[in-house]
Amino acid sequence: SALAFTASLADVRMASTSTSKPSSSHTRASKSKSMPSVRCGNAYENGLFAPIVRVARDVIGVKRFNQIRGKAIALHSQVIGEFCDEFGIDSKGKQSLIRTAKANGGKLGFLA
Repeated sequence: SALAFTASLADVRMASTSTSKPSSSHTRASKSKSMPSVRCGNAYENGLFAPIVRVARDVIGVKRFNQIRGKAIALHSQVIGEFCDEFGIDSKGKQSLIRTAKANGGKLGFLA
């Protein structure tokens, strides 16, 4: 687990120090008749913790649940920010770690 975390941290550092720019051959895709569908919400609604999250939401109410979840997400983002400051990871690396945390939280069912 720690080894995987260290490897992913190295990947974030390498990605954040990369200065390559997209080539000029990449242009904005023109609108076509078949637009991709926009998905909202969590794609992983049946993660490991999803049943617990749903029960908690039903017991304490949606409004209070969203307040608590928002505070938890804010605290976790703050911890990620402090981690990045401690190890000298730039803002793009920080954003990448926060996106990864959101994706992992969704897969585990915390965003159910």
